[in-house]
Amino acid sequence: MATVMLMHWPEITKEQYEQVRKDVRWETDVPAGAKFHTAWFADDGLHVFDLWDSPQQFQNFVDTRLGPATQRIGIQGQPKVDISEAHAVFAPNV
Repeated sequence: MATVMLMHWPEITKEQYEQVRKDVRWETDVPAGAKFHTAWFADDGLHVFDLWDSPQQFQNFVDTRLGPATQRIGIQGQPKVDISEAHAVFAPNV
């Protein structure tokens, strides 16, 4: 079943997010199991909503690509991550 990942990372700036995005290249080298990604910034920092095939595939992405990239860039702190099984998915025109 599809997996929803919600992330909140107050310490990340837009510039750092763009550095990670360039380093990890998830848009041109799509990670196994990745289905959907959206990110936005609010007064309290970075927020991300992802849809994955499984929690294991998300964790593999963190372990092998996202985590190493954030370390290389020197990003401080850890995000708050919530993982849930999706009940229904509907994404017309996406």
